[in-house]
Amino acid sequence: MEEAGAPHFPFPYQPYPIQEQFMQALYGALEHGKVGIFESPTGTGKSLSLICGALSWLRDHEEKRRQEADRLLQGDGCTSLSISSSLSTTTSSTPPSSSAEPDWITDFVQKKAERDFVSKLKSCEDDEGVKLLQLSKDPQEGELNNPEEELIVAEYESDDESKTKNKFCGGDDDDEDDLVEEHVTKIYYCSRTHSQLAQFVHEVQKSPFSQDISLVPLGSRQNMCVNEEVRRLGSVQRINDRCMEMQKNKHDQRPKEVEGGKRKRGASKAVCPYVGAQGLQTLRDTVLGAVRDIEQLLSLARETRSCPYYATRLAIPPAQLVVLPYQTVLHEGTRRASGVQLKGQVLIIDEAHNLSDVLSCIHSSELTGAQLCRAHSQLAQYSERYRSRLKAKNLMYIKQILFVVEGLVRVLGGKVGQNPHTTELLTINNFLFKAQIDNINLFKVQRYFEKSMISRKLCGFIEKYAGTGVTSHTQTSQTQTQTANKENRRTEGLNRYLQTLQSKSPPGQQGAAEDRELAASPMMQVEGFFMALTNANTDGRVVLHTQGTHTHTNFSFLLLNPAVHFAQVLKDCRAVIIAGGTMQPVSDFKQELLFSAGVGAERIIEFSCGHVIPPENILPIVLCSGPSGQELEFTFQNRDTPHMMEETGRVLSNLCNVVPGGVVCFFPSYDYSRRILENWEASGVLARLSSKKKIFQEPKKANQVEKVLNEFSRTIQRCAVDGGTLSGALLFSVVGGKMSEGINFSDELGRCIVMVGMPYPNIKSPELKEKMAYLDKNLPHSGGRSPGQALIENLCMKAVNQSIGRAIRHREDYACIVLCDRRYSRPATLAKLPDWIRAHTRTHTSFGPAFASLRRFFMEKKQQQL
Repeated sequence: MEEAGAPHFPFPYQPYPIQEQFMQALYGALEHGKVGIFESPTGTGKSLSLICGALSWLRDHEEKRRQEADRLLQGDGCTSLSISSSLSTTTSSTPPSSSAEPDWITDFVQKKAERDFVSKLKSCEDDEGVKLLQLSKDPQEGELNNPEEELIVAEYESDDESKTKNKFCGGDDDDEDDLVEEHVTKIYYCSRTHSQLAQFVHEVQKSPFSQDISLVPLGSRQNMCVNEEVRRLGSVQRINDRCMEMQKNKHDQRPKEVEGGKRKRGASKAVCPYVGAQGLQTLRDTVLGAVRDIEQLLSLARETRSCPYYATRLAIPPAQLVVLPYQTVLHEGTRRASGVQLKGQVLIIDEAHNLSDVLSCIHSSELTGAQLCRAHSQLAQYSERYRSRLKAKNLMYIKQILFVVEGLVRVLGGKVGQNPHTTELLTINNFLFKAQIDNINLFKVQRYFEKSMISRKLCGFIEKYAGTGVTSHTQTSQTQTQTANKENRRTEGLNRYLQTLQSKSPPGQQGAAEDRELAASPMMQVEGFFMALTNANTDGRVVLHTQGTHTHTNFSFLLLNPAVHFAQVLKDCRAVIIAGGTMQPVSDFKQELLFSAGVGAERIIEFSCGHVIPPENILPIVLCSGPSGQELEFTFQNRDTPHMMEETGRVLSNLCNVVPGGVVCFFPSYDYSRRILENWEASGVLARLSSKKKIFQEPKKANQVEKVLNEFSRTIQRCAVDGGTLSGALLFSVVGGKMSEGINFSDELGRCIVMVGMPYPNIKSPELKEKMAYLDKNLPHSGGRSPGQALIENLCMKAVNQSIGRAIRHREDYACIVLCDRRYSRPATLAKLPDWIRAHTRTHTSFGPAFASLRRFFMEKKQQQL
């Protein structure tokens, strides 16, 4: 019987009890502004539970707001809240103090009046396209009487970061904010891939909320562009640059004729036919009118010849549910550029088991020596060409950028000829000292990058003058640097590196391939690395890699503290839900991301539900020894011995005798997979296995995965129908590889998952050592293990949990899971398995009883099917 006041959750069918519990816990987390860690195994209807639980809360939340607003407007506060007065009266009047009038009510009414007034003024103006859309933050530079004017950086007014008025924004930021449409209370849902987002949208379409919710799917230009001319450019950066250029051309179009009717040289510029104010407004309204995924939206956009990329961004403020990729919401700059505002909103991060890694990856940066030299060459030529037309501050900052780039190249130049395949880690401060650029204020330089858009100007410059004497190679930079600094000993490393790079540049087709690789805006890469260097000294490390040749000598930035970039998200959002099919282990997750970001334990709630499958449908086994009694412990010292490899082969051979359908065997690494398969081929083990099941291997190329999986599936289906000597198929895969995440081995495809050894990360990795040292220094020790040691264990078990979770995907499914390593029997390790697996796990010290239980398990399933 339902409790009084308990929320009601519309659902397309009678929900499972665990789904009811999930939605109740989710509703409570959103209502009380919590940070929730929610674990619900695949096959338990996690997406539908998220949708119905969250949207039920949103429905009730909005109803409460409407009732409160109606009550206040009908009561004594009605007069003071009247919006019939003029804008001046509204803005100057002070609302009466009343404990019954929340601040948001008065703020909302006042802002609405202001927006209505401004809208009336705007409707009287002529340039509807520019008014409706601020399509980009490109600088508005006025009349382009000179065809090169668009390449010139506008005058830089001030370095004061608190000063909002500048020429790059085209006016006062505060004025722009006044014109932005108010955001309604909404839920942002983000996941890892576009296919996962599309699957979520399809679940919304099947839910009871499909007719009532306004949903907007966001994507990158690469995914959402419908202009075939732009799509053909291929790379993300080139598509972005071309799109921004076409929008700027639209705003800057001017009559290009002179006396006699002759057109000026190079006057006509391409604009995008899909970006028109009326069309975008119509598509925006259509997007809000029905739930569509990106593919459905693209089809509609092609029919109406309107741009879905900009239309969806226009639709964000009034949308109730916004579906978007990780990167858009977790990176502050991308968030701001996309119009995503998290203040007071709900954020749901799905498939969040690798959230720490995702944050670190998004905020990482890599820079090669070749990119540095090319960026230096391009900027030096740009500065030389426009020196007489650039203002003093622009020249000053360009000189600073060139100086910093020279410093970075000097560091790499000093490593040329040294012992190859080395890695050196430096704190940010030590790296700045080593590059002799510690006297440069990188925060001001970074701000200059953002406001001047010098990287984009440089792209346009190189594109415009390619083949006309302006070179994008390193030789010009080399000549200029040698001439300008011939008496300066500090440039010796720079010149030596440039000479090495120039002398070793591959000719012919290889050179052309390198050109294509470096053509993707090297200054953009430099800008990203500069931004990384503005992190706090303790939060990251600069890694110098030398791998034998000049082309593989590079810098990378290693972020040690992802919480620093997650803290603002947690602060802004009303509630944050971090969900996944397998979130265990969560201890390091809470320490590294939440506690380190300032979230108190009282704000965190955890919810983990079991699986919907009956307990008798899963058989997890820890196997401590093989058929011949050989102990199974795949440590680095033991795993390469012939005895261990042969015993593993015997284990698999026995399993293939009793397991029907598909068996998926995971190895801890690609290297070990190669070595053990070579051993089996030489010893005849592989031949014995292939006589029982057809053997498949995870392909080396990602684009071949689908082909292998299709053939794997067809083989199992044929064996089930035709019988014969083979009883299915055996697939060899790798933990953390192409088939360990996102692939469903449901039903006959995965009746048994075998985990060979424990996939510990390479503890000799300098980056991992640095991360462990950082955690040991900055996080509290608990449980007798240091935070660094706990990280190693947790990384291993997260990977294991993702791999073994590939098998059981729905209520009627069944499978066995065999963990081949006695170390899995340790209580601390078992505790890191998902609850629904750990509760049924049995440890067998000898092979006989384990094999008997496996045989019995599959015999019972066969009898049930008969």
